[in-house]
Amino acid sequence: MIENSKIVLKSCIDKRDYEVLKNLEKTCTEYDRLSLKLELDYRLENAGKISKRETELNEFMYYVENELAGYINISNFGGDDLEITGMVHPAYRSKGIFTQLFTLVQDECKKRKSGEILLLCDNKSHSGLSFIDRFSQKYHHSEYDMVLNKELFPQQCSRSLNIRMAAESDAKAIAEMNYDFFGIVIKEDDTAVVDNIVNGRTFVAEAGKGNVGSVRIELNDGTGGIYGLGVLSGYRGKGYGRELLMWSIEKLIEMGAERVILQVDTDNGNALNLYKSCGFEDENVMSYYVMRR
Repeated sequence: MIENSKIVLKSCIDKRDYEVLKNLEKTCTEYDRLSLKLELDYRLENAGKISKRETELNEFMYYVENELAGYINISNFGGDDLEITGMVHPAYRSKGIFTQLFTLVQDECKKRKSGEILLLCDNKSHSGLSFIDRFSQKYHHSEYDMVLNKELFPQQCSRSLNIRMAAESDAKAIAEMNYDFFGIVIKEDDTAVVDNIVNGRTFVAEAGKGNVGSVRIELNDGTGGIYGLGVLSGYRGKGYGRELLMWSIEKLIEMGAERVILQVDTDNGNALNLYKSCGFEDENVMSYYVMRR
């Protein structure tokens, strides 16, 4: 261990941690010119819920003197899979910091009952991909990080949907829609769906008297995110996906978003074509690999 260093392990981050982590994230992304999927806003917002499971460690921080030099987190966004990602300050690389933290992360993962454990990294990070190669069992999938080019955003779209904020009573229907969209099974004790509804992030699209789709939108630090957008299989090909996407963009801009982003699987050709036709452009590619147990 480096002299005058310490490792801090926590179940969740607090406001002070958040500020320090945001600074390190900014330093790393500007230095490397790549993307990090740390989800710090989500982690801070859900800290109260996570702290109820204090035996689980999700935040792994390495300090030298009083400066944050390295960080890894464990995330669960619903379902059984875990995601692992992190960063090291450019001034403290090649000193074994990430390896020390990752060893602790491996020990923590062994204590949990989970599905696949996914290691993720921007495709432009050669050092990150090299590290993952030492611990990866197989490639899982990749996602494009896409950013809206407002100059390419079409101004007209047919309007036929009633799009409303979801109510708590919609939780079961939304879970069923997520299974139809993405094959994701939401467990009864998984509160992520209800939390997103209660916090006003989830919206349901209706045509006639029935639900046809849903979407989750979030705004953090001027960046609007579109997540989980989907249309039920029986209603596809009618333009509902385009209408729901354009409504989401307009809603985020109305809320004050200066930048609008989304992620999409690189193999999802239909979604890619839709997003590009509405003004989204590729920014980064984030790849996921299954960690060897």
